[in-house]
Amino acid sequence: MGEGRERAQSGGQDAGFVREAFAKIADRYVVTNHVLSAGTDILWRRKVARMVKAWEPKRILDVATGTGDLALEMQKVCPKAELVATDFCAEMLAHASRRGIKETKVADALKLPYEDGSFDAVTVAFGLRNMADWEGGLREMARVCQGGHVLVLDFSLPKGVLGKPYGFYLDKVLPKIAGALTGQAQAFEYLAGTIEKFPSGEAMVELFEKSGLEQVTAQPLSGGIASVYTGFSPPV
Repeated sequence: MGEGRERAQSGGQDAGFVREAFAKIADRYVVTNHVLSAGTDILWRRKVARMVKAWEPKRILDVATGTGDLALEMQKVCPKAELVATDFCAEMLAHASRRGIKETKVADALKLPYEDGSFDAVTVAFGLRNMADWEGGLREMARVCQGGHVLVLDFSLPKGVLGKPYGFYLDKVLPKIAGALTGQAQAFEYLAGTIEKFPSGEAMVELFEKSGLEQVTAQPLSGGIASVYTGFSPPV
């Protein structure tokens, strides 16, 4: 496979490569994701936004916000909450701002520029797997929302009859379609590789607990193609 897939399987993501890859596809990232998921990613984010609303947060941090899809949904359903969207790719954040995200900040998810317990909820959609240190990212998110909740929405690998067809889709189909749409097939080879490597199900639950989170839940979506995980960060 291409250089993107090799990097994804090397054990931890290359931050420089990730930033460069996403900068190149920023202007077409939203449309491409909708096409590749047949619009299902929109429904996933709406579900997550409703989950966050149920926590009644006053301050929300959306980490690795990308072009702001989840942040926009949360702004709609939690209009009274203060929402901050961060990403370490300035090009992605520029698109998020133009789409209506009120407050954005360029920041590394592994070194968030906020004090302990600054937020009531911290979310990340399709971004944790791109971090160089998954546990470190979860610990940092838990730190800034002590007494609140952490939520992760990301792709996972379905089991049973969907397993092999989905694996073929990731390896052969996704990079070609996305490459045609964006002209950056290598970036999407990288994305496909991160999905195959990323922990899901019980493995992610264990990672949440190892990161100090409690009351951890895991819910597969669309047959396990994606999953949403939540955990409570106990106050110190």
